[in-house]
Amino acid sequence: MTNTISSPGRRLREAWAKELLILPGVFNALAAKMAETIGFRALYLSGGALSASTGVPDIGLLTLPEFLMQVQSITQACSLPLLSDADTGFGESVNVERAVRLFELHGVAGIHLEDQVLPKRCGHLSGKQVIDTEAMVAKLRAAVAAKRDPDFVIVARTDARSVLGFDAAVARAHRYLEAGADAIFPEALESVDEFARFAQEVPAPLLANMTEFGRSPSLDARTLQDLGYKMVIFPLTAFRVAMKAAQKTLENLYRCGHARDLLPEMLTRAELYDLLGYTEYEARDRAYFGFPGQPESSP
Repeated sequence: MTNTISSPGRRLREAWAKELLILPGVFNALAAKMAETIGFRALYLSGGALSASTGVPDIGLLTLPEFLMQVQSITQACSLPLLSDADTGFGESVNVERAVRLFELHGVAGIHLEDQVLPKRCGHLSGKQVIDTEAMVAKLRAAVAAKRDPDFVIVARTDARSVLGFDAAVARAHRYLEAGADAIFPEALESVDEFARFAQEVPAPLLANMTEFGRSPSLDARTLQDLGYKMVIFPLTAFRVAMKAAQKTLENLYRCGHARDLLPEMLTRAELYDLLGYTEYEARDRAYFGFPGQPESSP
């Protein structure tokens, strides 16, 4: 039986109940460990970051096993609750059902499902289409029915604002809550006023997306909390900065033929090993063989 007191889903809910929860996008397990060391209380895995890290655009190309492989590495590397992007659920309602069960088995605290038509698009690009409301409601019902832990979090994302307008996004949010969604993710709202109006018209736990270079204004955590939001994701912030640094590093290496000038920008060997817990691994390995110098027992 699932221990709901300490389950990842329960810890995620408790975290957003205290104050607005900032979820940094982590694109691998090492970034997750870094975020935990810094002091974040929960993590987010972006499908956009995962797609980009494999060299493909965020249009629904990645499969469920590819997501599960990444979330497993993150949940095994650190103890923070992880909210994961689950795109459109990897198929229809029965596919959503299976996805929820597998995400939960891999230690994820919750997922968000979106109401886009495949092939999906980045939520802040034009050309999106959304499925019928009833089709999304069916997916959410399947997601709720599939979860073993009642605290596993189902976030319903709607992309309707950019396709059908603000009022349609609000109407869909209410239907999604009726279907059992625990929280709502209104994608690509276009002004502070829209963020405020959505919170007033949808009295439920709300997630804001503060991705860069998109349709939404850049709002800080304090502002979003004052507006009534419970969670905010920064899905590609660390990824974008890291990739820009990697690009500059590779250009410098190509131009100079050495990395001496880059040393101040690097994690030192000691810093990296400390983050990885290298000495703890060594200590456990030695302990399994007994203390150094301990005489072997006689046969």
